[in-house]
Amino acid sequence: MLNKKGSKSYKGYLYLLPALVILGVFVFYPIINAIVFSFDETKAAGYSFGFGSYGYLFKDKRFIQSLLNTVVYAAIVPLLSVGLSLILANALANLKNEKIKGVFQSIYFLPYVTSLVAIGVVWSWLFNSQYGIINHLLGLIGINPINWLSDPNWAMPALVIFAVWKSLAFNTLILTTGIASINPQYYQAAKIDQATNSTIFRKITIPLVSPIILYTYIISLIAGFKVYTEVFVLFNGRTLNGRISTVVMYIIDRFYGDQDFPLAFAAAVVLLVIILTVTLIQRTIASNKVHY
Repeated sequence: MLNKKGSKSYKGYLYLLPALVILGVFVFYPIINAIVFSFDETKAAGYSFGFGSYGYLFKDKRFIQSLLNTVVYAAIVPLLSVGLSLILANALANLKNEKIKGVFQSIYFLPYVTSLVAIGVVWSWLFNSQYGIINHLLGLIGINPINWLSDPNWAMPALVIFAVWKSLAFNTLILTTGIASINPQYYQAAKIDQATNSTIFRKITIPLVSPIILYTYIISLIAGFKVYTEVFVLFNGRTLNGRISTVVMYIIDRFYGDQDFPLAFAAAVVLLVIILTVTLIQRTIASNKVHY
């Protein structure tokens, strides 16, 4: 029995070995290196351990502003994205015509397989202050044109709108699959009891797909803290006096622009700690509300 169990355990680790090697080389080793070199206080050859980079980091107004922008973005976008995706997924799951359902699923999933750069170019035209369709539609209801991409006060709302639209595709697909897997007998019993659609959605659909909701929210939250490409493609690398600068943009600017490698590593480590902490807190809070 011991030999059989040992053999099975050995085979299991053998199957995991390729994934563990890839994770070790491309994930864990860079993380360990970043942590080690974040304590380096020298730009020249050699290594001098110290906390100087972290001390400077939390006194740097650029970093503080970038961190605040990232927190605001990560607090708003995942909530809006997952909430709207859940409503769309529920509507898709309730469609009776399979052909129409397939068409809408393809439409909603299209942004996920489209280049983000191409999408950013399209949205930059939509947000154009002079001939953008969004300002045109706002003008129809008496709202003056808004400088979405040049006014620092409107840059973050524009970024949030773009990010929520972009993330709807993946979240809606995942949630639609989860809702479709619910046993139809629950809905049949609810209809026999003359439950309304809103009651069925709140009392049956949401509790039964709560693990998937938590999964999509955490994935969206982590992506929110790592936001970079969306800002770059929508605003052509501009930060509008730091109003839309993010932590990842700060790291890249310090690393490639200033070539202050210890400071860039320190900012990356701080971002890693924030993501891990927020994720653990969210999982702890949501554990009592998730039904497995």
